[in-house]
Amino acid sequence: MLVKLSARGLRALSETSRAPFVARITETPALPEAARSKLLLLLSGEASDFPPGFRGYLLRQAARPLAPKDTYLLGADHTYLRDGDVVRIDPVRGTVSALYRANSRSNTFLVTERCDNFCVMCSQPPKDHDDGWLVDDIERAIPLISPDATEIGITGGEPALLGERLVRLLVLLREHLPRTGVHVLSNGRRFSDAGFARAVGDVRHPDLMIGIPLYSDLAEEHDYVVQAKGAFDETVRGILNLKRRRVRVELRFVIHRETVERMPEFARFVAKNLTFLDHVALMGLEHVGFARTNLEALWIDPVDYQRPLREAVLTLDRAGMATSIYNHQLCVLDPTLHRFARKSISDWKNVYVEVCQTCRRKEECGGFFTSSAVKRSRGISPYG
Repeated sequence: MLVKLSARGLRALSETSRAPFVARITETPALPEAARSKLLLLLSGEASDFPPGFRGYLLRQAARPLAPKDTYLLGADHTYLRDGDVVRIDPVRGTVSALYRANSRSNTFLVTERCDNFCVMCSQPPKDHDDGWLVDDIERAIPLISPDATEIGITGGEPALLGERLVRLLVLLREHLPRTGVHVLSNGRRFSDAGFARAVGDVRHPDLMIGIPLYSDLAEEHDYVVQAKGAFDETVRGILNLKRRRVRVELRFVIHRETVERMPEFARFVAKNLTFLDHVALMGLEHVGFARTNLEALWIDPVDYQRPLREAVLTLDRAGMATSIYNHQLCVLDPTLHRFARKSISDWKNVYVEVCQTCRRKEECGGFFTSSAVKRSRGISPYG
């Protein structure tokens, strides 16, 4: 199902705030007045009564006249919003951005668009500008999220470029959401600074994992993929520094034409030198950003790399390393690899194509990125 996490179409029905604001949605009008000031009341039926004291009001149907301040009519792209969701409202632009969705396991905070890598297949091409307001919004959102949230992702750009502000964000998550897992996607380079790695470890978050990519066992090949000289050495030092501070680390490897040839050698390198890692994910290509721009140079049909993929996975598995295959459909994988396949694509950009509708293993399969319409494997076929 494709969900637009940030969409226009919000229509003001009354006087509005001048600046964007963050609030949690509730569908319960009979709350104590003291609890209403940071809540948006969502009214699904025809609105005729507006209990006072709420931060604002969201309507699915047009309201009668004399609606209170910050009353908005939701658009067609906002139908997924529910009780417990945390949103950012921009009255001037007429947008709603979902920062957290209560019924989703795919909640991720984009904390910056800046990055010190320039990966040839980057799905979120970096932008060098001041975007500190992203973290401002997230800091306001975290106290509004249910403490029963399962996991929160942090991504970029490169989150570690936030420096001390990333550390403060992890502290805030630990304080307000102590039972919620936190998964940070980072290129790992800034953690080559032992002091910074120490600061992250000293947060003592009870369920923190940092996902770091390594694209080859050869430094020059990794540096080419990320377009940054010296990145391999910094990344490996960053991994070592984090593990010294008892921070869990997941290693990520995106499979494409520039990385696939040495995938078995890469697996042997990891199995020999990095067995202390907590998880290894071998990932299919997402066809957006630079990956789409460079698709003809990067694309290789998964059917054509099953032998090296199988060799790499079994090498890691024999070494006792937790190993997963992300972003692949079961029908393109060697059957011996099915037990390693995970449903990894975020729900808001996950789809199944027409041929999948008759597949008896659809519920087990990870499906497709919405961007995969650009290219699909010739091996796609339903299990009968």
